Amino acid sequence: MAETKGQKSRKLLKRLRDALAIEAEGQERLDRITSLIADAMSAEVCSIYLFRDARTLELCATEGLNPDAVHRTRLRIGQGLVGKIAADARPMNVANAPDLPAFRYMPETGEEVYSSFLGVPIQRLGETRGVLVVQSRDARIFSEDELYGLEVVAMVIAEMAELGVFVGEGAALSAPHTHPVVFRGTSAQEGSAAGHVLLHEAQIVVPDPVTDDVDREQQRLRNAIETLKGDIDDLLKGDIGAATEESRQVLEAYRMFANSQGWASRMEADVRSGLAAEVAVEKEQSANRARMARVPDPYLRERLHDLDDLSNRLLRLLTGQTVPTGDEVPDDAILVARNIGPAELLDYGRKLKGIVLEEGSVGSHAAIVARAMAIPLVIHAEKVTREAQNGDPILVDGDQGIAHLRPEESVASAFRDKIAMQQEAQQKYRSIRDKPTITRDGQRIRLYMNAGLMADLPSLESSGAEGVGLFRTELQFLIRSTVPRRGELARLYARIMDSAKGKRIVFRTLDIGSDKVLPYMKREEEPNPAMGWRAIRLAMEKGGVMRMQVQALLRAANGRPLAIMFPFVAQFEEFTEARDAVLREVEREAALGHEVPESLEIGAMLETPSLAFAPDQFFELADFISIGGNDLKQFFFAADRENERVRRRYDTLNVSFLTFIEQIARRCTDLGTPVSFCGEDAGRPTEALCFAAMGLRALSLRPASIGPVKDLLRRVDLSEARAVIDMARASGAQSVRDAVNTWLATI
Repeated sequence: MAETKGQKSRKLLKRLRDALAIEAEGQERLDRITSLIADAMSAEVCSIYLFRDARTLELCATEGLNPDAVHRTRLRIGQGLVGKIAADARPMNVANAPDLPAFRYMPETGEEVYSSFLGVPIQRLGETRGVLVVQSRDARIFSEDELYGLEVVAMVIAEMAELGVFVGEGAALSAPHTHPVVFRGTSAQEGSAAGHVLLHEAQIVVPDPVTDDVDREQQRLRNAIETLKGDIDDLLKGDIGAATEESRQVLEAYRMFANSQGWASRMEADVRSGLAAEVAVEKEQSANRARMARVPDPYLRERLHDLDDLSNRLLRLLTGQTVPTGDEVPDDAILVARNIGPAELLDYGRKLKGIVLEEGSVGSHAAIVARAMAIPLVIHAEKVTREAQNGDPILVDGDQGIAHLRPEESVASAFRDKIAMQQEAQQKYRSIRDKPTITRDGQRIRLYMNAGLMADLPSLESSGAEGVGLFRTELQFLIRSTVPRRGELARLYARIMDSAKGKRIVFRTLDIGSDKVLPYMKREEEPNPAMGWRAIRLAMEKGGVMRMQVQALLRAANGRPLAIMFPFVAQFEEFTEARDAVLREVEREAALGHEVPESLEIGAMLETPSLAFAPDQFFELADFISIGGNDLKQFFFAADRENERVRRRYDTLNVSFLTFIEQIARRCTDLGTPVSFCGEDAGRPTEALCFAAMGLRALSLRPASIGPVKDLLRRVDLSEARAVIDMARASGAQSVRDAVNTWLATI
């Protein structure tokens, strides 16, 4: 009777495991693998190419090619057939390889005499680690069984490489997860932190990727899949499934994938071939991630991402892993993840010292929450989850957008000195916490803090802020799976006001859309979401949500003063329409016998250049204006702040932008409209100084920045700063930064 595909693969895997069980150095193990595979597949050649660095493949072992070529032959990714397999993450099976245009002849290998070629990527968790190749002289296409068997073996090689079994004498391969690595990403939240890695999705390393007991592994896999199905059914029956039609559709898609016979049968086939259940899941997940990378359609990518998430859930069930939350989080945890949602991030609590993400954006939900909690955040740290291990020492430099994993002692020592200096500075800032911000020439600057969570309010006292210049109300909507109820919001807003102890709080109405899409809101595909259906535009069209939020704010005030601000107002008419809607709710509350605020301020965020040129009536009608620097700068320079290629090209202290800020400040002063600057730039001392020199007398910034900004402003003469700025502008300089910094170095 002929052997089945699973029997052939299982026999090959057992031979492979037995060969590797013999004590040997790394190179000898690699040599044994190539010899064993060539023999099992009746091929003259078997070669293993592994990545030497991110772009270079190296021939690390061969049976059949010239042995002198080992560790000498190198290919760039995309170069030759091997490089193409690595680039595309797809197998290649051809009868006459030398005739292909992509074939690259490497004289030192002697491979020109071999016609047939079968190569498969060596993958783990969607990351290509190398290429496994078999060749023979006869021109033939390898069978489907042979292709499948080689893919299974490649998966085991990837697992074993992760375990470090190929390290040692002559292998020229370094042990994984042992050397220092620097990740240069993007700063999404400033600050410095030192601690140890806490992986959001812990990597699974299976000590024995080959199983002797196929029946047991099949049952483990089936039990885990059944549990997964049950968990999804429970979610569908619960609050999340009942929230909205869209959330139900997402869970239905999850259930469809979990019940997919194709998904389960592919993993079961891998187990029958001899793989442990966890490795079978990883093999399918790797194939899915390779498909994701090739799919341009955003909807299909989203569905493949659902399948990837299901694989993660299944792996956790198989291994019994849980994600630590609350008190389980270590005191010096630095969270490392591919990406993370706001609710998941809040589950970890404030014990996190820092966050490093492979993906994300400066305006993502996670970044918003991280800023609210003042946690240093680095995004775009490519492949950090592949390299980091739970418990690894790590340093996060949120100012530079750099993470040092397993740093050398010299780097760690310098970083500790930097943190010590920052802590020393904090001591100094605490000494001036309760003192007013008055410049040397007697100008009074009011410093407010930004907030978005109830947990932010203790910072009002500890930072010395005079109030909350911006309370982001959308966070309460973003971290939930259902729309908050009016009574629930009213109680929350009341607690926030109580915590402020009479200090002014400016509540910004719901700023959603663009990059802030509610979990229960249907996503609108727009060519440019930042300039699309968002903020006040969405709120006025979806009037019910805004009315509910305004009613909650009015009831929370319970007769106390209330300040409300509308986001992303682009023209006068939008402000009057939104203002009238609020005033109607005030009349309604009074008619119902509810106590209305003793004073009501209604303002707007100036985030679009158009609003700066609105009629005088707008500035006269608005009780206050807050310049939303983050959005205003991207629209002023036509530079998307989510686009790393352009966002850093434009300096906040550019003469044009600074002059524009001056014009806004002067117009507000002339018309008697209180104005402040709100945004990340307000928290940078040099920028804050320049804004004050341009005429702004109120800034709203993150609590941790109030001390440094106050310290500088109390030491300077604004008239001198203004003179320096004017000289720089008159000189034709593009930015005043260098001139201001040179002057600051002398005071």
